[in-house]
Amino acid sequence: MKKIKSFLTAFALIVFSYFTFAQTSENPWAIAVGADLISLQGENVDSSTKFGAPALSLSRYLGSGFSVGAQYAIGNAEENGVDLNYNSLDGIIKYNISEGNILPYVFAGYGMSRYSDSDDNDGFFPSTESGRTISGGIGINFYLDDNIAINVSTSYRGVSEEDTQSHLQHIIGLSYNFGAGDADKDGVPDQKDTCPDVPGLKEFDGCPDTDGDGIPDNKDKCPEESGSAALEGCPDTDGDGIADQDDACPNQAGPAAMNGCPDSDGDGVADNVDTCPETFGDPENNGCPWADRDADGIPDKDDKCPDEKGTAANKGCPDQPKDLMEFINSEQNRFLFSASSSEINNEDHETLNVIKELLIQYPIVIITIEGHASSDGSTTYNQKLSEQRAEALKAHLISLGVESNRIETVGYGESKPIEDNKYAKGRKQNRRAEINRSAQLKMN
Repeated sequence: MKKIKSFLTAFALIVFSYFTFAQTSENPWAIAVGADLISLQGENVDSSTKFGAPALSLSRYLGSGFSVGAQYAIGNAEENGVDLNYNSLDGIIKYNISEGNILPYVFAGYGMSRYSDSDDNDGFFPSTESGRTISGGIGINFYLDDNIAINVSTSYRGVSEEDTQSHLQHIIGLSYNFGAGDADKDGVPDQKDTCPDVPGLKEFDGCPDTDGDGIPDNKDKCPEESGSAALEGCPDTDGDGIADQDDACPNQAGPAAMNGCPDSDGDGVADNVDTCPETFGDPENNGCPWADRDADGIPDKDDKCPDEKGTAANKGCPDQPKDLMEFINSEQNRFLFSASSSEINNEDHETLNVIKELLIQYPIVIITIEGHASSDGSTTYNQKLSEQRAEALKAHLISLGVESNRIETVGYGESKPIEDNKYAKGRKQNRRAEINRSAQLKMN
């Protein structure tokens, strides 16, 4: 009867100790129930190992591997053939050696041990049968899940007072972890819950997965839109590998260099900022081509001759017809006529063929043929005659296939002699037609 009374008293003390430790829901607790084996030690002791039960403990994890708690055990012992009733009550400090499903630990304690061969003495630990005890030992927890573990421990308990004996105590039992707190009521203790204030899933350490894409919200950049792990939980509507939230054109596939937008005309300007998305243009002109009035491939902004076709080498202006200029500046550029005549001499036909070939070589050149006369005859007559001489050369070039709009004519009469009209030799040189050496060639 006294053993039952002692058990109830010890159990009340352990439960009381749980409530007198601060009501801290964030700290885990463990309660253990098991059986003990007691073996008395000493030079003058003849003892066998005796079985007893129950052994109860309650502990609280403090952090950094340390726990504190209380342990009460009821058992049996034998001393020199005499059976003894055994009780113990200790305060325990424990240190976990490692972490994991198999958790070894060491512990030390201080408390009381009682050995009694009868139920006559009153009190929980009467002085005639009890002694203060210092203990130390090792143990191991084998966790079956997050809450339940098989516990095995052994300790040496040193007692030096009269009528007591030092002894070995071995305990095996089950422990249950509780009291860790679960603020969001999702079944994951706050201490292990990465998202302790939001109900979540155990497989995501207590965090929710709002969009159901398999990526917990705390790691999901788009927690309310289903996405892929490669894009940290964000969707990619156009499948271009760029998350919609970072994609300037989420519904049109495009490269990362264009912020996810296409470049339809391939000019290096994304369609969303290209003023002319279907026409190849210049990035500096918002993706549009530059104006080119003369269509020579050189934009007006860089074209020194924007209304005349030219070449890049000549900054948009026509290349100078070098061969034609050399001809104009040569002695060949003079066609002489007989007095009062506008007929072309036969020997000039070959020279006119040269001019035709040069005009074919430079198809944008327009030439001006100038006609002249000597001082023989009246001024009016000589003016008319000079015009006829220029037109005669033009007509012959047209007959050779040169477009008429490429040839202009002008007559200067007797106003521009190159020799003295006082002499027959001079007048012969003045009856002429030529492309004036000082004239500028016109370009289309």
